Amino acid sequence: MHALSIPTWIIHVSSVIEWIMAIWLIWTYSEVSQNPTWRWFSLAMLPALVGAMCACTWHFFDNPVELEWLVTLQASMTVLGNTTLCGVAALLWSQRQPNPDA
Repeated sequence: MHALSIPTWIIHVSSVIEWIMAIWLIWTYSEVSQNPTWRWFSLAMLPALVGAMCACTWHFFDNPVELEWLVTLQASMTVLGNTTLCGVAALLWSQRQPNPDA
């Protein structure tokens, strides 16, 4: 746990907490707006959360060589998360309502 400074740990942990809150808020918005695509958006955020947790876990154990597979998993989850978020963002974009005042 000595691999990172206290301020860096605060940023890592608060980022994970913020991401969890964002997932929950978007899921809630999907229910309020009755638009299930937003639910898919919140689910598309999960791979990035898994990646962040992999990074925190690896750092927590002082970056051991035995856990280097976590780095690969974290990178893979980042790619998967970016891809899923891009796909759902495109879906949301395609569903937008045209503005008659524009």
